Amino acid sequence: MAKNYYSFDKRKKELAKKKKKEEKRLRKLERKAPLPDGEANDTPDEENDVTTTEQSSF
Repeated sequence: MAKNYYSFDKRKKELAKKKKKEEKRLRKLERKAPLPDGEANDTPDEENDVTTTEQSSF
């Protein structure tokens, strides 16, 4: 009968956990970092276009 390698499974689980934690840390850094001037967020512009369209129809 084959033995289970619990230490191997444990190490694999720890590595997956570290990788997930690092990815989460990088995502948080991306959110906190200010956007460069060339890469403005498009969402507010779209909202302004909608409000100007709504105002002109009144």
